[in-house]
Amino acid sequence: MAERERLHELRRQAHDAGIEGNSKMTEGQLQEALKRVGKGEQPQMAKRQAKS
Repeated sequence: MAERERLHELRRQAHDAGIEGNSKMTEGQLQEALKRVGKGEQPQMAKRQAKS
């Protein structure tokens, strides 16, 4: 259950950061996108880069 809660929390953080449509992203992709946004990258660009 903790893994599910961690994924839910990452999805919430991604949503708060402006990364839309993150429901099909993996935990690793979410972490990468959040890291990129934290460094100043645009949310949708960070999402695209994390998914590629």
